[in-house]
Amino acid sequence: MPFTTTHLRLISPLIHPSSPSIRSLVSANTKPFRLSASSAAMDSNSSCMLVLSGKSLAENEIAESLKSNSTLKLPDNSEVSIHLQSEIVKQESFDVELFMNSLATNRFGRLLIWSPRLPSTHDVVSHNFCELPVGAVCVADVQFKGRGRSKNAWESPKGCLMFSFTIQMEDGRVVPLLQYVASLALTEAINYVCSRDGLPCLDIKIKWPNDLYLNGIKVGGILCTSTYRTKKFNVSIGIGLNVNNEEPTTCLNAVLRKLSDSTYQFRREDVIAAFFNKFETFYDTFINQGFQTLEELYYKTWLHRFSCSCQYNFGFQPFMAVKCMKTH
Repeated sequence: MPFTTTHLRLISPLIHPSSPSIRSLVSANTKPFRLSASSAAMDSNSSCMLVLSGKSLAENEIAESLKSNSTLKLPDNSEVSIHLQSEIVKQESFDVELFMNSLATNRFGRLLIWSPRLPSTHDVVSHNFCELPVGAVCVADVQFKGRGRSKNAWESPKGCLMFSFTIQMEDGRVVPLLQYVASLALTEAINYVCSRDGLPCLDIKIKWPNDLYLNGIKVGGILCTSTYRTKKFNVSIGIGLNVNNEEPTTCLNAVLRKLSDSTYQFRREDVIAAFFNKFETFYDTFINQGFQTLEELYYKTWLHRFSCSCQYNFGFQPFMAVKCMKTH
């Protein structure tokens, strides 16, 4: 059945071209195999590796099926090698066990696709949407064709948290509001990790509609795209957050070092697990009670400040918000 494609507003790119130091992959012809880091940049034409894992037996069975059927593809039909996390002997990057142990959701994040290097995590989930369960997530250590405003392609360096996940909705009128739910979940996830680990509170704010700023500097952003098929909206949400990469702007750990003498560092696995834990709660509230229930908390995280009471007059109407901000 033919379907139409509707693109929501795209964010400005998170990361500008930078850092030639990229993780490369060395794999043996026999299983199990080993992942290792190399100072040499991986050829962008090389095969992309996807490593699958699940939170429970059900998700691991899905992962096995995806591998055995060679289901997952890239939009340009470039070569993809698919493996299970259980086949990995050594993984020196994303700690899958730490992520899964910190995850406490019923839907989101429970099927993980990890890659050391990808063109785009967003392309993986959007292109394979119908083959993946709702809530499946793709994480990459490095991506070299990250998507942003006007379809710009940007290379995202190691240390940046980059992931995309799937969600399905029936009411198209509220689909554009998902970016606000995701933005709020990400700021609250960072606040949660700070509180849990006794760290100084970071001044993380949302710059409308979907950029994250830390001390007035952009450190993250969100991209939402959707397709309409069989009376449902298939939405792919992509998120980028500077966790441990100080270039090209700053990152969470750089700011944390200025605020604390502690040797603690934010880990990507902690942040993404906390995000999904928050997002699932906020999403359920959003679907069952509307965004109005989340408005007060959202306004508290806004980078924008008004000298009048207009923010309370328009309610949460994004286009009216833009008009209002242009007058202040």
